[in-house]
Amino acid sequence: MAESFAERRRALRALGADLTPEMVQGTVAIASADIDPAVYDGVQAITDIAYGTHERHRLDVYRPASTAAGRPVLVYVHGGGFVRGAKNSDQTPYFRNLGAWAMQQGWVAVVINYRLAPDFGYPSGAQDVAAAITWTVENIAAHGGDGSRIFLAGQSAGAMHVADYIVGHGGFGPHGRALAGAILVSCLYDVSRASHKDNHVAYWGENFSTWADYATLPGLLAADVPLLCTVSEFDEQEFQDHAAQFVSAWHARHGTYAPMHRLYGQNHLTPVYGLGSRWDELGPLIARFIEVNSATEA
Repeated sequence: MAESFAERRRALRALGADLTPEMVQGTVAIASADIDPAVYDGVQAITDIAYGTHERHRLDVYRPASTAAGRPVLVYVHGGGFVRGAKNSDQTPYFRNLGAWAMQQGWVAVVINYRLAPDFGYPSGAQDVAAAITWTVENIAAHGGDGSRIFLAGQSAGAMHVADYIVGHGGFGPHGRALAGAILVSCLYDVSRASHKDNHVAYWGENFSTWADYATLPGLLAADVPLLCTVSEFDEQEFQDHAAQFVSAWHARHGTYAPMHRLYGQNHLTPVYGLGSRWDELGPLIARFIEVNSATEA
């Protein structure tokens, strides 16, 4: 366990920005050691609830033991490059740490699985997010949540599915775009500029001429959903470039600085992996964002 922030930052920087197996394993080793087990105290986890017909249409709900109702709801969509990832793991604390941390803030959390490429391509992720939001609106009151105060968060590929949902690429379902706000952690906003990595091709397809149609940047600039966006100091260059493009386009459209935060001393994985730890940089941003946008006068 790193004894200081500077030591932790040096250790993460030494892993590099490329998402190699060694980088991922090294990040898990560093980040998981920092999670205080007390974050799980008093948490009830209701797991593997079906929100659709596919075997990947499953979600976990994290709620307090208290029966108090009307809590804000944080719905989380995991990353994994479109081709891997899960809502929980027997080998790591992820993403039980997120659910437990959200519960400690006084919220209810919903953490979802979704269908993966190459079996399911664009826009299946956004369609699954829409189905999960529909389930949440209709069922979260039974778990103490407020269906009118849903905050949707995603990281990496999960952030891209969230962005697609916001702009309507996967439809909204019977309740419309039922969000009080959205959090995009390390997102690619302009698919026409995305690299032709195998996992990108697996999801967006081999017809690169259509990728421009999948961009979410124009829709996000026009959307009336409050946004919180982040990019990490040690993110891959592609994510840095897209974040810079988002900031520039936002200023050109709105004349103000974009809702973008640069997370110092973090890499692609640690913002969510670090929730509930002493090095948590993302959590305080989300907490303030939800507090402001949950207020009745917001």
